[in-house]
Amino acid sequence: MKTALPEHATPVPSPCVSLCKMNRDTGFCEGCLRTIEEIVAWGKADDDYKRAVWAQLRLREQTIAFD
Repeated sequence: MKTALPEHATPVPSPCVSLCKMNRDTGFCEGCLRTIEEIVAWGKADDDYKRAVWAQLRLREQTIAFD
């Protein structure tokens, strides 16, 4: 059975994994790969914004490697 991607859900869930540590080099949270601006905006954002952030996260997952 295929699991739906979280960004396709309504409401769109947060990508937070409770590992909140901002990386100084990338500016991304090492847990969810969001920027601080994306994290702050999330609570009041609409689903379109959240889906756009999820799209960015998918790209970041492919290019970011933390040590």
